[in-house]
Amino acid sequence: MNNSDLAKSHELTSHFFRNEYGKLVAVITGYLGTENVETAEDIVQEALLKATEHWEMRGIPDNPKAWLYTTAKNITLNILKRKKYHRDYANTVKSSGLDEAFSFSEEVIEDSQLKMMFSCCHPSISENSQIALILKILSGFSIAEIANAFFSNEQTINKRLVRGRKQMRKVSIDINSKNIVEERLEAVLKTIYLIFTEGYFPSRKNNVVRFDLCLEAIRLVKLLADSDNILNKTECYALLALMYFNISRFNSRISDEGEIIDLKQQDRSKWDSNLIQTGTQYLDRITEGNTISKYSILATISANHCISYAYEKTNWAQILSLYDQLLLLEDSPIVHLNRIVAFSEVEGNEKAIDELFQLAARSDIANYYLYHFTLAELYKKSSQFKKAEMHYKQALSLANNERDKELLQKKINALVLIPPSQLS
Repeated sequence: MNNSDLAKSHELTSHFFRNEYGKLVAVITGYLGTENVETAEDIVQEALLKATEHWEMRGIPDNPKAWLYTTAKNITLNILKRKKYHRDYANTVKSSGLDEAFSFSEEVIEDSQLKMMFSCCHPSISENSQIALILKILSGFSIAEIANAFFSNEQTINKRLVRGRKQMRKVSIDINSKNIVEERLEAVLKTIYLIFTEGYFPSRKNNVVRFDLCLEAIRLVKLLADSDNILNKTECYALLALMYFNISRFNSRISDEGEIIDLKQQDRSKWDSNLIQTGTQYLDRITEGNTISKYSILATISANHCISYAYEKTNWAQILSLYDQLLLLEDSPIVHLNRIVAFSEVEGNEKAIDELFQLAARSDIANYYLYHFTLAELYKKSSQFKKAEMHYKQALSLANNERDKELLQKKINALVLIPPSQLS
């Protein structure tokens, strides 16, 4: 095999590792049981290793996906036929035989992935471990990739996976039980949204946006939305609408120098109209029902931004009303803080500043850098530049993300250029 074919083989294997890994692990775990999920992962890794070695020596087969699935199946069957496993799976073997029982049909893959998703998000598993399990087992991310995505280290991520797998051994999920699926859907969507949010608003360091996390979150929610096991799909549609509206603005959020751009300064011609249209289609499906939820409100807020051709033309009154509805569902300091921008556009900067002080008096929001950033922005708009500088500096001292620190320092530097006569 020449260098070009060798590179193509590595690229294809890498593609399969990311796109087929989760499907293979989910199906094989379905046969081995969640208590043997690590064995399923080992089988898939062995199949991928065999694929790499075989394709490098003999070239890539005409149907590499079928080759990979067959190899994974054969490895699994060999394990099941061993005495240790044969006893555990005697009923399966007796009823239909191993070869006949084992299938990688689209229906089996979909059901297996769905079951794996709910298993990873079992209430007995911590939130951090849920995220790590989904990204590793269901999405094919390596431990190094997960550590990099969440600004952690491989040892910490591995510990989360070990703890999560330990709990998974005790988990038994019946995805045909509508009650269980409906009861736990909220927790599953919350975990997936955390993955999306970390991709869209990374919590630390200098990664501004990471498409891989965001697109994987969308894929997982679409898997839920397309499943016949979920009857009420309103929340799935709402979350999909929200995520599509948000990623439609990717290309305008970052400058050529890699700096984040405020919504007000974004070039709206760079917003992806196709993604906005997809988000609108999912939003329309929400209105078929009468359910008002967190995701549907957030999606509608995001839609208001997307349909406005200029920041000044945004329907801030409607956005403020939507935030007021959201507070009835989630009365948290963060929601109050996010509401302030719309409130200031409708009621003015001074009233918004008073609202922020009242919020700080009844919560610990003043420990959050965005509280001081928001105050600084309001003071700057009110030409109170000394107070703006003070709160920018407080925000800078509290920020963790290098991207945010750079933006804040840029804001502080810009204030220095203001003539002393204008400072108050």
